[in-house]
Amino acid sequence: MFQRIFISLLATFLFISSGVSRADDKAGNFDFYVLALSWSPTFCDGKRAKNSPEQCGDGKKFGFIVHGLWPQNESGYPQNCSTSEPRRVPEALGRPYFDIMPSMGLIGHQWRKHGSCSGLSQKAYLETTRAAFNKIKLPSDISTANATSFSAEEIEQKFVAANPGLTAESIAVNCEKDKFEEVRICMTKDLGFRACQEVDRGGCRLKRITVPPTK
Repeated sequence: MFQRIFISLLATFLFISSGVSRADDKAGNFDFYVLALSWSPTFCDGKRAKNSPEQCGDGKKFGFIVHGLWPQNESGYPQNCSTSEPRRVPEALGRPYFDIMPSMGLIGHQWRKHGSCSGLSQKAYLETTRAAFNKIKLPSDISTANATSFSAEEIEQKFVAANPGLTAESIAVNCEKDKFEEVRICMTKDLGFRACQEVDRGGCRLKRITVPPTK
């Protein structure tokens, strides 16, 4: 009996981990968005940089970039939803967004995993991503930082102070070891700020996070 339960639980874990959409992951069926803004210098300090010349190559000085705009539920999130839109994003459609999402690989992955669940066309999803990014005022002492450090709470407070209507319950700071990785901001479907307990609970709580400088 216990063996059957273990096998069942293992199969469920492997199914979820595979990224295959579940039966209830239907396009447009979600509660709110999470706008994930990554700190590019942290990404480019890592091993993945060599495979991302558009973002991390010589002369690239990105600060905050859009990791993604993710449809989210109060608990969990949909992914890889069925849609009539193609899986591949045409370069002509994606390239105008390179200032905030600097590669077709990033854009294509975000569309397939998350954008497909938005219920929007590729064009409308990218336009909504741009609008969400433009909604956020980036704290200047972080976006122009020269190898400084803050606590996770301080970074949250700086975003809250710069963006009227944003609260500490609407934002989470994520870290990669002791480096600042990204902020995740919860937004309604019409891009207003809203609280999100599950996302907020998952944030980093370190007292000191290094913010690598742009190069």
